[in-house]
Amino acid sequence: MSKLHIKKGDTVFVNAGEDKGKTGRVLKVYIDKQRALVDGINLVTKSTKPNAKSPQGGFTKKEAPVHISNLNVVDPKSGKPTRIGRKVGAKGVLIRFAKKSGKIICSVMPSV
Repeated sequence: MSKLHIKKGDTVFVNAGEDKGKTGRVLKVYIDKQRALVDGINLVTKSTKPNAKSPQGGFTKKEAPVHISNLNVVDPKSGKPTRIGRKVGAKGVLIRFAKKSGKIICSVMPSV
């Protein structure tokens, strides 16, 4: 399986679906399902029974995972959606950069 272009903490733009055109921060990435949980995107209504946390119970809004093919990382320079490139920098550090502006998005140390 190839690496995903989205990581936890990235700001992403929604390309398709009910929330098309919105942006949000990635809360969690489900690698095996190729989905991401984005803050404020793809809200669903869940019913909850009364418990200690919510004594009243009722309906709550909760984010549902979105397939990563419907998400693009936002370019830090322009604020528009962009594709991600990877290159190996100094000391073998993997650098993610925006294809539109060339600006670095995030650096990740290689796993040992």
